[in-house]
Amino acid sequence: MQEDFIQEQNYVRAQKRVKELKGFYIHLIVYILVNLFLSGIIIYGLMQSGDTFKEAITNFGTYSTAFFWGIGMFFHWLGVFGFKSLGLGKDWENRKIQELMDKDDEKKRLK
Repeated sequence: MQEDFIQEQNYVRAQKRVKELKGFYIHLIVYILVNLFLSGIIIYGLMQSGDTFKEAITNFGTYSTAFFWGIGMFFHWLGVFGFKSLGLGKDWENRKIQELMDKDDEKKRLK
């Protein structure tokens, strides 16, 4: 009975994780497609108004939506994958604490 409950909890947790991952990947695909489309329209419009291709692709307006939406994407990614994906999880904290303690011990020995 207890094992069934634990197995069901694990299933619900895994199902939630899959939903989070799926949501992120859908967001990423939409981000890429919409920004390619918008950039293409903006580049075309700038070239129609007299800008050269080089001027059009270097214009900040061409990429501003992608830039600001990208900040939101970063936080969505962070929410789904967490600080562990940046290498800043609990293990990193413990390793860093040990490293600093070792350095401190080394300084004391050298005195």
